[in-house]
Formats: sequence, structure tokens, C-alpha cells
Amino acid sequence: MTAKRARNFAFSGIVLIAACIWIFPLYWALTTSLRSENRIVSDGAGWLIDELNFSAYAQVLSNSKLPVWYLNSVGTSLIITVIVLVTGMMCAYALSQLRFPGRQTLYLLVVASFMVPVPALYVAQFVLMNDLGLVNTWWGIILPQLIVPVVVIVYKQFFDAIPREMREAVLLDGGGEFTLLFKLYVPLNWGITAALGIITFISAWNNFFWPFLVSTSEGMMTIPVGITQVNDSFGVAYARMMALALLAAAPVIIGYLIFQKRVTEAVMISAGVKG
Repeated sequence: MTAKRARNFAFSGIVLIAACIWIFPLYWALTTSLRSENRIVSDGAGWLIDELNFSAYAQVLSNSKLPVWYLNSVGTSLIITVIVLVTGMMCAYALSQLRFPGRQTLYLLVVASFMVPVPALYVAQFVLMNDLGLVNTWWGIILPQLIVPVVVIVYKQFFDAIPREMREAVLLDGGGEFTLLFKLYVPLNWGITAALGIITFISAWNNFFWPFLVSTSEGMMTIPVGITQVNDSFGVAYARMMALALLAAAPVIIGYLIFQKRVTEAVMISAGVKG
């Protein structure tokens, strides 16, 4: 065996071990969710799937507000994604293509917003949502999550790279700024739009702390917050806890498997901007 093949073999082994370590918690959650509560706490419970008991899933679906939590998560995440993309691309277009006083200062403020820790804004945001009467509402969950400066920065970088001759040609044909943005600039960057949309949706779906603060009733909770209520509903029920966790994570996992390339692209873009 040559030295190169030996290195490749060793590297593949390390990657396989790392993958097993990463996937083991998911495997253990699945194993636990498919067992009865008595089997879970018994001495004979091992690592292998030795029981196919779907009662935990049935009880979670019938005895919790999981469908409502799904609706809240899907609804708020979709609205956040659409608004963030539309406002982000419009802001980026203005900063990239229009000339107005204070343009550079405004862009520097967008970039500087990375330095502000999001949790530092929670108190002020909660007071504002309370004053507006939006606590325990969808808009109370949505509005504070619309600040995503990375979307503006990424769009601006790609808009800057488009030749200005294309812009001038559209203007000569009588096109306006909205025509330029939505019929020229955005179609040229559908890949970036898709990648940013996916990662924005996943981020909104997984957000826990802010929805936890602003949701005061089970009927307004999102999936990550609703998971915390399983103990209150069932006591210490490990199978039900794992079943609920897997059901909550299923859409994100499926979405990642379908759009893996776009998600990876968005993460690399985001990391490049932040780095």
C-alpha cells in the first residue's frame, strides 16, 4: 500500500468514526422512541433496536398540541423568510446601485450590526412588543427576527458584480428600478436567493429563545418551545420526549437532505461574510 493510499484510508476511517459519533444521538433517540417506557428503564435495554413500539408517537400526536406547534413554526418561518429576502434584496439593491447621501455610512452600519449580540436586544424587543400588544402573537414572534444583515451583505456583493452596462441598457429601454431588481438582478442570482431562503427558514424554525420569551400560551408556541412542554404534559416519559423531538426535527432533516447543496452553499457564503 502506497503512502498516499494509506493516508486516504486513515482519513476515511477518521471521517467514518466522526460520522458515527455525530449520528449516534439521533440513532439513540430513535431507539428510545420505539420502546415502551418499562423497556427503556429496564436493565436489559441495549443499544440495538429490539422493539418496534409506536405508542409514543401516537400519544404525542393525540395528546399534545404538536399540529398547532407545526402550524406556528411553518407559518412564522415562511413569513420571516419571505420578508427577510424581499427587504434584504431591496436594501442591497439600493446600497449597490443607487447613489444617495449617506449610502456608505448606512452600509457600514449594516456591517457593524454583526458586532451587536442578538440576546442583548431581547429586553428592548420584548418591551416594544408588549407596548405594541404583540406578545403571544405571530407578529410578536416574527418582527424581531427580521433583522438579518448577512442577507443584505451577500446580495450587495452579487449585485456589485453585475456589469453596469446591463443596468444602463434596461434604463434606456424605459425600465425602472423595480424592473431592474426583479427582472434582471434577482433572476441572475436565483441560486443565492434559494440558498439564503433555505438557511433563513431553518434558522427561524430552530430559533428557541425569542419564541420562548414572547409565547405565553401553548397555542402560540413553535416546535422548539413546544418540546419543552412534554414534561408538563406527560411527566418523565423518555419515549414520548424522543418521539416529539424526532417529529420536531423531521422537517429540517428532510429539507436538508433534499436541499443539501444549497444549504452547504449558504453556510459557506454566510461564514465567508462573517469571517
